[in-house]
Amino acid sequence: MSSITHREQPHSSGHQNRPSVLKDDRSLIRFPTRDTPKKLSTAIVYCEGNFGAVDGKTANGLVRHSEKYEILAVIDSEKAGLDTGMVLDNVPNAIPICRDLADALARAETTPDYFIFGMAPSSGMLSADERALVIEAMNHGMNIVNGLHEFLNDDPVFAAACLANNVIILDIRKPRAKKDLRLFSGRIAEVSCPRIAVLGTDCAIGKRTTATILTRALNDLGIKAVLVGTGQTGLIQGARHGIAMDAVPSQFCCGELEATIIEAFEAESPDVIIIEGQGALSHPAFSTSSFILRGCCPDGVMLQHAPGRVNRCDFEQMPMPTPASEIRLIETFADTRVIGLTINHENMTSTEVDSAITQYESELGIPATDALTHSSDHLVAMVLSSFPQLKKQLTVGAN
Repeated sequence: MSSITHREQPHSSGHQNRPSVLKDDRSLIRFPTRDTPKKLSTAIVYCEGNFGAVDGKTANGLVRHSEKYEILAVIDSEKAGLDTGMVLDNVPNAIPICRDLADALARAETTPDYFIFGMAPSSGMLSADERALVIEAMNHGMNIVNGLHEFLNDDPVFAAACLANNVIILDIRKPRAKKDLRLFSGRIAEVSCPRIAVLGTDCAIGKRTTATILTRALNDLGIKAVLVGTGQTGLIQGARHGIAMDAVPSQFCCGELEATIIEAFEAESPDVIIIEGQGALSHPAFSTSSFILRGCCPDGVMLQHAPGRVNRCDFEQMPMPTPASEIRLIETFADTRVIGLTINHENMTSTEVDSAITQYESELGIPATDALTHSSDHLVAMVLSSFPQLKKQLTVGAN
């Protein structure tokens, strides 16, 4: 039996127009890292037919960064035998892609602690085959991490499987009881440190990844930054503060986010708070961005855009907006300013990325970068140029 190491994978919904990740050389990727915790729970990530694609964003994110789980393997029969790091970024990470659950278990030295459903299908529900696979994982003694809108603890079949196998199911998106949900209070004004939201021009475009890299880069320089997650993937990755915004009744979305940010501020006394965005303000299929702008009242916004993406995900008839139009909309909708543009490099070469950065900086008059393939120093510079008071917190490379 060969041993497998760590990281995770995404889901397949059959949307053929969804773009896949970049396949050319990305050897310059710099993802800020810290020392790995002494003991993480081990996990296999299920992402059949979707690893490296948009619907596999949960698996993709876990392979790149996880503070809670040591990812042993990803399941995707279409890419079985490949290295997950090579699929995502052309950089090997020794986390294999396996053809099925039996293959993944055969490679593990012991039964993994968790089986993570690593896809984000638009339906938010398990198929019949996926239900059977989750039950099979539970029969092997694995706990389940479920980020879908379908809450498995409420299903009598899954509840019975928990009891029979002495395992648990974590329904990541399940909000608190309605009687405990918070309304917007205006107390966000008491949060005295800068609040920066990372928004985008589409869904599944890299907002969480950029927010994570930025948060880690700031902390590495001595600026205490706290990330507030707003989606299931960030919470699975280990965000200490956050809520799955799209599962909260709309009346309470702003209040729940406001209360979560206040809790983070009071518990951590950060120098800056980074808020993960969802969807896009201009996208008619999503309202979460509007709730995020209202609930966090950001002092600044970073905007993520994919120049190589022609149409919105899952909407072939809906062309992508320009960064300029999205910036105008954001700054009209909220009392804030966009402080920088970050590039998602899917379907682009390195030369095209560099050309796009130069073009957008000239056109928009704000700095631009690719958070994955360029130094995180560029992200930090965006923050420091807009919030110079943070420079006094620098302990590394101050200038």
